[in-house]
Amino acid sequence: MTRWSNASIRVRLTSWYSLVLALMLVVYATATFLAVRHEFYEQFDDQLHDDFETAEGRLMAAADGRVVPVGDRHHDPDAEDRGTEVWSANGELTYRSDSTPTLPPIVPAAATDTYRYESVEAGGHRWRTLTAVTMAGGRSVVLRVSRSEDHLRTQLWEIVVVLVLGLPLIVALAGVGGYVLARRALTPIDHLASAARRITADRLHERLSVPNQHDEVGRLAAVINETFGRLEASFDQLRRFTADASHELRTPLAVIRGTGEVALSDARTVAEFKDAVGSMLEDVDRLTHLVDTLLRLSHGDAGTVRLSPGTVDLGELAREVVGSLAILAEDRSQQIAVDAPDRVFVTADRLVLREAITNVVDNAIKYSSHGATIKVRVAPEKQEVVLTVADEGPGIPAEHRERIFDRFFRIDEARSRDRGGTGLGLAIAKWAVEVNGGHISVSDGPTHGSMFRISMPTTQQPSATHIEGQAGQAMGRHT
Repeated sequence: MTRWSNASIRVRLTSWYSLVLALMLVVYATATFLAVRHEFYEQFDDQLHDDFETAEGRLMAAADGRVVPVGDRHHDPDAEDRGTEVWSANGELTYRSDSTPTLPPIVPAAATDTYRYESVEAGGHRWRTLTAVTMAGGRSVVLRVSRSEDHLRTQLWEIVVVLVLGLPLIVALAGVGGYVLARRALTPIDHLASAARRITADRLHERLSVPNQHDEVGRLAAVINETFGRLEASFDQLRRFTADASHELRTPLAVIRGTGEVALSDARTVAEFKDAVGSMLEDVDRLTHLVDTLLRLSHGDAGTVRLSPGTVDLGELAREVVGSLAILAEDRSQQIAVDAPDRVFVTADRLVLREAITNVVDNAIKYSSHGATIKVRVAPEKQEVVLTVADEGPGIPAEHRERIFDRFFRIDEARSRDRGGTGLGLAIAKWAVEVNGGHISVSDGPTHGSMFRISMPTTQQPSATHIEGQAGQAMGRHT
């Protein structure tokens, strides 16, 4: 990494600010100098034009035939940095003032009645000249007036010196001021970093102070507090999950250990040993199912479960699930009423979505009373297809509905274990629905009990050939 990338934000901000300011000042100073220079030369040319008109008004023919300014043939009464020259039409110099330097001769053929401004070198100095053809004493002559640019160039050079010496000073002062401002602006972030560093896994309940919620630092602190809140909730959920998983695993392990110790404590017949081993195998099956379910959820959380999405007839899938669970309902003298039309299609992994529906219907069978009626209904609603399962159980209090899909959560621990539940069925259902792009929720039933609602985005109805292909793939995956 370069030294620049390791520099602090305030140093980088100050550097960029100073660099941009320097570039802007250079551009501004250059533009200003060019504008001032142009204005100075315009004023200088205006003065030179006044000199030309003054000299032109003084021209007259002398006795010897030359055209010279009136009053003095050889001396220009103006300042020393000015000069006047008169040239005849055939290119002969007829007059030159004493202060006029030896300038390049005039080419009569190139002279016109149009004013021509030029800057020339003469005697180690620069002169600004104005040349034009004029009439004097009835004859055409070429008049050239000149002024020294030394004073003008001295003024321009002083401006350049002021700009060159002033720009670094201005940039330096602005850089110091920018650094101070950047330091003051970033000080709250340093305070936030120090405060956030003190919040550890054991102190996730603490929050950063937000003095002003409307500025950038306040919004950053609010986002950090929200992150700490999510972390706290995740840690709490992880602690609950660890405790519940430990409890769920400890119970069958304790039963297996107790059964084995009892079987070995006294002499037993072969039949008694078989009963003990059979009881232990039942608990092992329960442990295996529990571990498999936890692994499936962990794979779902990690996003490593590979889905095979396709077009699924949700009504047909609901009838299929009800048919497979009908024997469980018969054991409890329950009836399952299905209202599911044909050709209501969604896009999902058939086996994963089937598992979600199975867990919800199985949950309704477990918690409904003997002789109850469970209603399963599939119906399209706007851009969704909704599957509802209404049971006649004890219902779910409103304060528990947000946690009913949490892992190992049970409203009544004793009754849940009596029914053989692990507290993971609805968690699996929630994952299976959401991984297919749907949503699951619970509310009060139409009369009493609970009603689970699975909403899936609808899809276009496929052709008959496509349906047969999907059914064949599903049958192949089942086998």
